[in-house]
Amino acid sequence: MLNAIIETDHVVCAGPTNEATFETPSGKGQVVTRCSECGVAVFSSYLARQGKLRYIRVGTLDSPAECPPDVHIFTASKLPWVQLGTELPVFEGFYDFKDVWSQGSIDRWDALFG
Repeated sequence: MLNAIIETDHVVCAGPTNEATFETPSGKGQVVTRCSECGVAVFSSYLARQGKLRYIRVGTLDSPAECPPDVHIFTASKLPWVQLGTELPVFEGFYDFKDVWSQGSIDRWDALFG
């Protein structure tokens, strides 16, 4: 799936949603918000991030083409038939944001978390 990380106060849903909480490896949990009408996951909130960010499913946006990926993560568990190109950084697990993100994105992160 393709996620865009956006500050919570910038996220507006066009219709009704419902939430379910799931366990995560960190032990802090994840809240998945779904469309109440069709059940599609719209975004996740990782409680380790104190609810300050939404991990938006790009395919649910009005203009998903405006959010192309900038990195491939958790590729160690990808299926063998998934082929990744060389145009984006590839990480077997997660990554350090400062290795990939623009300075503007890092500044926004720092404004949220210090």
